[in-house]
Amino acid sequence: MAEGESQIQMGRLISFLQELSCFVTRCYEVVMNIVQQLASLYTSSKTAPKIVETTGVHFQTVYEHLGELLAVLLTLDEIIETHVTLKDHWITYKRLLKSVHHNPSKFGIAEEKLKPFEKLLLKLERQLLSRMIFQACVEQHFDKINEPTSVSKNSTFAEEFAYNIRTIFSNVESKIGEPSEIDQRDKYTGTCALFVLHFQIFRTLDKKLYKSLLDICKKVPAITLAANVIWYADQFLMDKMASAVKLTEKKNLQSIKNQRENFLQQKAQTLSKDVQSYYLFISSWMMKMESIMSKVQNSDNFAEDLSSRCNVFIQGILYATSLRNIVRTTMNLYVSMQKPMTKTSVKALCRLVELLKAIEHTVHRRTMIIADSVCHIAQYLQHQALNSISIAKKRVISDKKYSERRLDVLSALVLAENALNGPSTKERRLVVALALSVGTQMKTFRDEELLVLLVVLKKLDVISELKERIQVLCNCNFLYWHRTIFPIYLDDIYDSAVDSARIHYMFSALRDCVPPMMHARHLESTHMLLEAFDKEIMAMLNEHLLDKLCKEIENDLRLSVHTHLKLDDRNPFRVGIKDLSDFFSIKPIRFLNRFIDVKAYVTHYLDKNFYNLTTVAIHDWATYSEMRNLATQRYSLSMTEAHLPSQTLEQGLDVLEIMRNIHVFVSRYLYNLNNQIFIERTSNSNHLNTINIRHVANSIRTHGTGIMNTTVNFTYQFLRKKFYIFSQFMYDEHIKSRLIKDIRFFKETKDQNDQKYPFDRADKFNRGIRKLGLTPEGQSYLDQFRQLISQIGNAMGYVRMIRSGGLHCCSNAIRFVPDLEDIVNFEELVKEEELSEETQTAARQLDSVLTDLTRNSAEGTEYFKMLVDVFSPEFRSSKNMHLRNFYIIVPPLTLNFVDHSISCKEKLNKKNKFGAAFTDDGFAMGIAYILKLLDQYQEFDSLHWFQSVREKYLKEKHAIVKQQNVQSTNQDEKLMQTMNLTQKRLEIHLQEFELLYFSLSSARIFFRGDQTAAEESQEEKEKEDETLKPGNGNANNLSPESAMK
Repeated sequence: MAEGESQIQMGRLISFLQELSCFVTRCYEVVMNIVQQLASLYTSSKTAPKIVETTGVHFQTVYEHLGELLAVLLTLDEIIETHVTLKDHWITYKRLLKSVHHNPSKFGIAEEKLKPFEKLLLKLERQLLSRMIFQACVEQHFDKINEPTSVSKNSTFAEEFAYNIRTIFSNVESKIGEPSEIDQRDKYTGTCALFVLHFQIFRTLDKKLYKSLLDICKKVPAITLAANVIWYADQFLMDKMASAVKLTEKKNLQSIKNQRENFLQQKAQTLSKDVQSYYLFISSWMMKMESIMSKVQNSDNFAEDLSSRCNVFIQGILYATSLRNIVRTTMNLYVSMQKPMTKTSVKALCRLVELLKAIEHTVHRRTMIIADSVCHIAQYLQHQALNSISIAKKRVISDKKYSERRLDVLSALVLAENALNGPSTKERRLVVALALSVGTQMKTFRDEELLVLLVVLKKLDVISELKERIQVLCNCNFLYWHRTIFPIYLDDIYDSAVDSARIHYMFSALRDCVPPMMHARHLESTHMLLEAFDKEIMAMLNEHLLDKLCKEIENDLRLSVHTHLKLDDRNPFRVGIKDLSDFFSIKPIRFLNRFIDVKAYVTHYLDKNFYNLTTVAIHDWATYSEMRNLATQRYSLSMTEAHLPSQTLEQGLDVLEIMRNIHVFVSRYLYNLNNQIFIERTSNSNHLNTINIRHVANSIRTHGTGIMNTTVNFTYQFLRKKFYIFSQFMYDEHIKSRLIKDIRFFKETKDQNDQKYPFDRADKFNRGIRKLGLTPEGQSYLDQFRQLISQIGNAMGYVRMIRSGGLHCCSNAIRFVPDLEDIVNFEELVKEEELSEETQTAARQLDSVLTDLTRNSAEGTEYFKMLVDVFSPEFRSSKNMHLRNFYIIVPPLTLNFVDHSISCKEKLNKKNKFGAAFTDDGFAMGIAYILKLLDQYQEFDSLHWFQSVREKYLKEKHAIVKQQNVQSTNQDEKLMQTMNLTQKRLEIHLQEFELLYFSLSSARIFFRGDQTAAEESQEEKEKEDETLKPGNGNANNLSPESAMK
């Protein structure tokens, strides 16, 4: 609490304390008035005027109400005594007032106003805060100076007072602590207060009655006056009558204290049994209520039916009284005696609170029918009472002797009859009770008749106030002071996971704490108190139930989806099972200004978590989608779709990332032509990333098919830059002069070399280029040129993979269409059925989607053709004549590539695998693509290069074999080993060349390597002519250039 806040709060409370002071003063006056009136009625003075003949007349009702009033004053004392904070704040407030007194001008208060205010505070402290409210009342001077009758010396009144206390107590003693108890505890408090009042006025002590009052404490160890305010009768009587109590009585008081501790110990053991028995009783009572309320009243047995209804209603009140007494007494006793409560006791008490609220809800649910029944029952009871009174009245009338007493009796009976002939209001019932106090003298009623009449009137009291009594009995506002038990209750609800709907009753009990809060005067606004309460309860609910439930559900879904992993044992026969689905059948719980929907809370938690986790790792979308479906199936949760682009665990590098960094991708990844897979060249980790068609298809599904054209566009931009470097290399004087020399050499010697390009010439070119210089990494210009061509080939391989991935994605999307050749038109079918416009629009869109998917899965764009068509005019133009020498550089390039490939493969078996690789088909793709662009397939084929290589290696191999055969006779081991190694090297080189030949042949198929540019253009011309024939319509063919744009 902030500094100065306590004084401000106390300042706000002063007006309330002033109102309380006025109320207390009024109570004093009422007590004084009643006592003096009763003293005047029952006077022992013969000189005093006689108002009415009171011999045999006992106004027990008046004494009961007087006892109630004294109990109110007693309760006020106890409330203020237990409120430590109030006393502390009062002290700080008085200190503040002293500061103000020294310097009033500083606080803006006139000095003349300060004195009266200080007097008011002193009066309030003396009257209210000194625990003297009740004491001051009973210590009033009841004897008036000028009155002829003295109250304290009125022996008749003293006897009458004592008689009424004994009568009230005898009624209380027989029923208090028993199942038939209704309001006996309140009356017991009133009786003790009356006993003290009697002692203070007359200074006589009825020891027998005193002992009987104390004996009740053994039966009922404590009485709850209000909410958490507990009252011990033994201590009260000891304090108020200390002078009259002998020392011997103190042993009795000690035994009562021991009894109190024993009571708590016994209660802790018997609470669970109490819960079971009351659970059975209340369930049975609720069934009876439902049964009699739903049954149509039979006119033949109307009286019997009303009687049974009356009994069921009263039984409900008896159960509510018992439950309330057990719960309030036990909880408050534990707090008062500062004893720890076991979890079992807390759970049991919470169950009893639920049962208490179940009674209230049953009555509330049937309010309309009960209200109707109460009217009839009240009339029926009034009829019974009138019958009894009419019998007594006839008895009085039949006796012809006249006397004033007889007339009083008859008048009282007539008054009672008149009061009973009408609605059963509180005032009328009070008049009946007072009238019968006079009407029952002179033996007008037989004992059994009087007993029946009193029972009927008691029933009438209970039934007439049924709703009010149920509200008071089932009011659980005392839980505000015991809200620390709420977390234990919530843990029990969660752990048991059965019958969780009972939580509604507990929240209904917590709502009872709100009305008292609305009367708080110490705060600026009552909403502050309500908000703090709401925040506290919601924090407990979230921590001990909702959050635990959310995590458990999420965990269960996760484990269920990942059953393929080796997880903990989830066999329900071994580890048990907790069915949490019961929580989702709980209807929204009303609390203050909100509804707590457990199902909605958990659904929102899962939706939020699944969405957030999917955004972090989009490749997990399938897992979370499965968990979402499982939550719907297992727990009936209405999950929301995340609507995030979906990826898979095999996502690999994203197409979008590759597209943006294609220059990095083609240099870091190696292409495998046959498996259509890219493998990372090197990696810092123990694993190499791979990208295949599935990855690309998943990526296309994530971003949409529109990304395919964009990717090809990016590839086109990349190729433009690479071809610029390619052209510069080919234009270099050193390279161009050598190539022209080689072309001239081949043309001059081809007849001698059987139309084959000599291996030695290519090898010489390779070595010659190395002489031009090396990079710091030890690479020649030809190595760099080979890498450039590999990168161009990798880019083309990537375009091929994009097309394959697109087809794969389309085929996956359309796999649920039964027959691609015969797809029905949904729009026409919908129109035939004359469905709504929205349905027609939806059908039209479905048709459009199916048409697009069918077309895409059937054909797919010829990206290779587009990329050939867009570059070939430039490559084949006269201004780029230097590029025409390319075919002659291919043989040295292949030699360079084979050496590089063998070197990479050998590194696979070494410990340091840096630079190791087993595939690089990008080179073959690059050669095939560039030869197509230059239309030089025929020129390259004319070299018969791969035949020349094959012949060279086979020739060398035969020579080695022949030499081995000669040397085998000499048995020179070292020479034999050398020859074996040479043979193995030749075989490896030959194998690599053949692999390159196969890869290049495969790559040429993509670019129609069997056709020259002239043959291709002729074929296209024929197709166009065929398309433009009449009847074929106008084809909307896009040029490759426009497609690239």
